[in-house]
Amino acid sequence: MGSLAPRDRLIVALDFPDSVSALSMVERLRGDVGMFKIGKQLFTSEGPALVRQLTAAGHKIFLDLKFHDIPNTVAGAVRAAASLGVSLLNVHAAGGEAMMQAAARAAAGSTARVLGVTVLTSLNQQQLEAVGFSETPERLAVRLARLALRSGLDGVVAAPNKAALLRRELGTDFLIVTPGVRLDAGDRQDHAGVATPAETVRAGADYI
Repeated sequence: MGSLAPRDRLIVALDFPDSVSALSMVERLRGDVGMFKIGKQLFTSEGPALVRQLTAAGHKIFLDLKFHDIPNTVAGAVRAAASLGVSLLNVHAAGGEAMMQAAARAAAGSTARVLGVTVLTSLNQQQLEAVGFSETPERLAVRLARLALRSGLDGVVAAPNKAALLRRELGTDFLIVTPGVRLDAGDRQDHAGVATPAETVRAGADYI
């Protein structure tokens, strides 16, 4: 993905409660960013209609719903999401190999590329141990990313501080999408690992 123009690497999160606010942001940034992300709040509020409206207008959409369920249910959800014309969608890699394989098959032939969510950027070592993961966040991210690659997914979602490690482990053809990117790395909000845009791209991320 090294040939991407800088603006094409940028994904702007439409973290708004309604379509009026979201569409206002889309209009303000028209032509300046490569993709817009629709997450759970906006999708729950406005549904597929807003996704269709934006893709029909030529905007690339990352549908960030993090599907995690039995393989058949996830396959149906991925198929429905892909039919909206999105460019990226994601599933939790912790859902397992069979689930990710089903997701990859469901997206085949569409414009959608499927990403596996490795470790949520809000989770630190202590929080991971509390839910049963004894590995460090870095080792867990690598293990889940390798599983996503083996399962036929197109890439992963991972924190900026894990991008360089994942790029070394997984090669150049696997997409890495990084949330938690800030102009000021001190502005963490819910993210345990953050970085600036320049740091994240240097680490090997395709999209930030």
